[in-house]
Amino acid sequence: MGFALGPLALSAHTRLEAFESIGSTNAEAVSRARAGERGPLWFVTDRQTSGRGRRDRAWQSPPGNLAASILEVMDVAPAAAATLGFAAGVALEGALQAVSVEARMRAAGLDAIRFALKWPNDLLAGGRKLSGILLEAEPAASGGLAVVVGIGVNVVAAPEATMFPATSLHGLGIHVGAAELFTALAEEWARLKALWDNGRGFALIRKLWLERASGLGGEVSVRLAEATVSGVFETIDDAGCLVVRTASGERVPVSAGDVYFGAAASVGAA
Repeated sequence: MGFALGPLALSAHTRLEAFESIGSTNAEAVSRARAGERGPLWFVTDRQTSGRGRRDRAWQSPPGNLAASILEVMDVAPAAAATLGFAAGVALEGALQAVSVEARMRAAGLDAIRFALKWPNDLLAGGRKLSGILLEAEPAASGGLAVVVGIGVNVVAAPEATMFPATSLHGLGIHVGAAELFTALAEEWARLKALWDNGRGFALIRKLWLERASGLGGEVSVRLAEATVSGVFETIDDAGCLVVRTASGERVPVSAGDVYFGAAASVGAA
């Protein structure tokens, strides 16, 4: 496996548990929190057998892909904790930039790849899904809020027949391993979590996220449980909601839903 933490993560007193194989790193982190673990503790593997994404959708993760979850117990309100997912997105984008630059140096002629963050919890490369983020939180038995942030990255392979087209790092020509990517991710997480500062730094995180946002300023359709909101993706607000400006000029904040951009927006609205 070879998973390891870098100096910044270690200086934040972060620990690591790596697994040859595990059902779900998020499920393991939640179970440990309920047993009294307070973290910060990473759970990581390149062989996850029962992964899940947002809304309990299955997350396919064949051997060689990265599945990692960080457990932190914090004295924050649930609404503030919800914004931590945006810090995770920025951290992941930074880690991918770092490893892809190194890969390009090793393979002369590899074109630069732009990674983009898709609200609320995906990372895209070339318009295809490369990674997903799942945030879960519940009161900790010993006080505070137990927050688990799970990150899955298609390193060696991408699933087929998914709701959104997917890709992998190897498919993009970025030949790095899950362990190399994890070390970069854990370093970026330590840096971004410090900037987030228990939600007090979300204004900066929001700015960084918007600089990397997919579809900003373009057509968007958000499919909700019982309706669809369509218009222009204007921004994300101070609570992390996606703000849609409709054709009538109304600004509608959306807290959850399936998002479609550009030409796909009309499909999402159907």
